[in-house]
Amino acid sequence: MIWLQVLLLIAGLALIVFGADYLVDGASGIARRFGLSEFVIGLTIVGMGTSAPEMVVSFIGAFQGNADIAIGNVVGSNIMNTLLILGLTALILPMAVTPSNKKRDIPVNILITVLLIVLGLEMTIFGIGRNGLSRWDGGILLAVFIAYMVMSFKGNHPDEDEKPAKQRSIWLYLLMIAGGLAGLIIGGNLFVDNATELARAMGVSDKFIAITILAGGTSMPELATCVVAAAKKKGQLALGNIIGSNVFNILLILGGSALIHPLSFDHITYVDLGVLLVSALALASALIVGKKDKIDRLDGSLVLLIWAAYMGWLIYNL
Repeated sequence: MIWLQVLLLIAGLALIVFGADYLVDGASGIARRFGLSEFVIGLTIVGMGTSAPEMVVSFIGAFQGNADIAIGNVVGSNIMNTLLILGLTALILPMAVTPSNKKRDIPVNILITVLLIVLGLEMTIFGIGRNGLSRWDGGILLAVFIAYMVMSFKGNHPDEDEKPAKQRSIWLYLLMIAGGLAGLIIGGNLFVDNATELARAMGVSDKFIAITILAGGTSMPELATCVVAAAKKKGQLALGNIIGSNVFNILLILGGSALIHPLSFDHITYVDLGVLLVSALALASALIVGKKDKIDRLDGSLVLLIWAAYMGWLIYNL
């Protein structure tokens, strides 16, 4: 029944919006209570939480011996995180970039993207092995993940300009985070499932659905969280969520999936990997051009144009 699917679609969107709102407020409260910067909270708790859908899909696929889809899922998600979500967030709120973001976090985002491409294209680049991620490669990615997490917490600097707010119970903040993540995940599933059924009822092809609705659905938690964070003027939490999600996707999700079952790069094109690298470099170029310490609306507009061009290429090559 179409009317029921429409109602469930609306319910899914409502859960996503309310879930993102509670997640942002809970994460910000935790940051204040423990003296952590909002960036670190966005990088860890929020970044891992919003990457939960990709993690579940990839790990289950790996256990079933069908983990090749994990590569496409992560590549597509990271491209969308940086080009679409960062672009939209910057349009709402230009994001200030701290010195540690410039010296550590943005370069790490670029380095792990290059590392993924080098490890995944060993046959093409070095003429050894095959194009894909072996269990050894998975171990390398997980080791880099642990090192980066340790480095991030050691380099934590609380936000000095954070306005004082009413302090609540730590358990209430944790409940808000858990409830927010649950709302994002359940709402995202409701949205994707019912949007897919509605699209099929209208005669849209499965390939187009996969590129648009399904690809966008896995990034819906990041999108909602960043938009809400920007609306609440918490740019560092939004930036931390984007970088954190990218880091978790490559290092933890692909690293863990490759340990469970080696991953193939057979279905990933050079265009996909090229756009992935461009998306990572876009963060750095936004800071180099004009030597400013923020990602502004012009930067957001440019990365959105790159995303639109990539979507156009994908649709053209269906």
